[in-house]
Parts: sequence; C-alpha cells; structure tokens
Amino acid sequence: MTSFTIADSEMANIKDQVAIITGASAGIGLATLRRVIKHGGKVFASDLSPLPEPEASSVPFMKADVTSWADQLEIFKAAEQKYGKIDQVFANAGIGSSTTLLEEDVDDNGNLLPPNLNTINVNLVGVMYTVKLGIHYLKKNPNGGSVVMTASEAGFSRLPSADYTTTKHAVIGLLRAFQPQLYPKLPIRINAIAPSWTDTAIIPPKFRALVGEDGIQSPDVVARSVVVLMADKERHGELVFSKEGKFLELEMGQRGLHAFLEKSAEATRVGKKEEAEWQQKGSTEERAQGTSITAA
Repeated sequence: MTSFTIADSEMANIKDQVAIITGASAGIGLATLRRVIKHGGKVFASDLSPLPEPEASSVPFMKADVTSWADQLEIFKAAEQKYGKIDQVFANAGIGSSTTLLEEDVDDNGNLLPPNLNTINVNLVGVMYTVKLGIHYLKKNPNGGSVVMTASEAGFSRLPSADYTTTKHAVIGLLRAFQPQLYPKLPIRINAIAPSWTDTAIIPPKFRALVGEDGIQSPDVVARSVVVLMADKERHGELVFSKEGKFLELEMGQRGLHAFLEKSAEATRVGKKEEAEWQQKGSTEERAQGTSITAA
C-alpha cells in the first residue's frame, strides 16, 4: 500500500455535476462544497447551521436534521427540482461523541438511564438515510453517479470513543456491504473517506493539544479526496485515508488491503493444495514401499 497525491486535473470531471452535501456549513463539508464549485460543479447544501458568506448568497441551501427522514427527503426533492438531476451525494454530516457507555446516571428511582444515542443517530442512521435516498435518486439519472460517505481513521483504529468509533466502523461496513450490490449492476458507485485528525469542530481541545497543530490537516486536504472519488468513474468501493496531506487507498486498489488479503488467501489455498498433494504422494510412496518389502 503506497501513498498517492491528487492533482487538480483529476477533479476536472466534477464540472457541471450536481452534488448534494450534508453537513455543508463547516469543516470537511464546506471545504468540499468549495472544491466542487472551484472545479465547475454545482452544490445543493444542507446543515442545521446556515452557510457562511459568500456561499450563503450563491449556493442553494436547506436547513435539515439528518436524523429526520422527512427532512432529508425534502433535501433531495428540492435539489432535483432546482437542478433537474442529482449526480453526486456526499453523506458527510456528523458529530463527536455523546456517550462513553460508562456513565452511571440514574433516574429518580435509582435505575440506570439509557445512553445518549445522538452520535449513533447522526453518524450512522443519518448516513443510512442519505445513502438510501442517494441511491434512489441516482437511479433516475441515466448516467448514474456516486455516493461518498464520511468515515474516519477511527473506523479502523482504536480510538477510545465508544459511540463515535462504532459509527465510523459501521460506515466502512456500509461501504463493504454496498460495493458488490451497486456498480456495475447499477451505474452507481459508492466510496468513503477516512480522514485522520482534521481541523474541524469535532476535535476535542485535549486531543488538539495532544496531537499538535502539525498533526492536524486542513479540511481542504480531505475535500480533495472526496471530489476525486466523485469525479473518477473508475473508483468504486474505495476507502481513501488522508493523513497530514497524504492519501492512501485502503480497500480496492492494487495495493489496497483487500488485494493484499486476496493474495494472502490465494497463497494459503495454494499452500494447502500443495501440502495435500505432497501428503498424498508421500502416502502412495509409503504404501508402494511397504508392498515391495512384503513381496521381497
């Protein structure tokens, strides 16, 4: 697995494409919005917070709660009405941790209270809603399109944040589940990004201090990975990890994790086959030798 760079020319195919972006008002969502527009694409944005200027004056926007199916449905209907089509969907909206699952909060009767599921609802249920709606609306586009989901380095590392880490593992699970069901059966690709520490509001101050500013990348770095996944029609089922400005494809590339695992599995199969043949040959020779000795 080797790192790669993303040139501006690799994002050129986003020109004239229409992208829906959730969580578009800040961080990775806003950086992606700006990247899409910079390369000639169009955006329909949504968030609970309004867009900043100058985007607020020029980009169609709808306030929406991604945990609400009705809100998300209205986003897609409005985007289709505005542009006549949808080409790209970025399921990006997310929040930080809401529970450790170790809380000992109790009610008035001393009974343990259930955990706060806000992060589960936003980072997983909200993404599932966006993906389902995205596939439905992309089916209407004769040219298809793609869905990109925001996972995280927390999706494959041991970040001690029970709900947040769980949701990011789950997003990677969605990627792996949908990869064989979409392209090429349908002209719809699905990919995900896995940013390392990125300059967004999600990073707790204590982690920012621990990692240091040199260890935190710009949201635009991550946005480049999003836009190239949208623009490059050869990319499907990929998980692009970004860290300190470098990119690594972890899933479907020739040097990716699954390619490595497939080669390892094939080597194991060949090894077992050769071992079985060797054992069979040995047994045959032993039997033949035994017969010869008896005959002598």
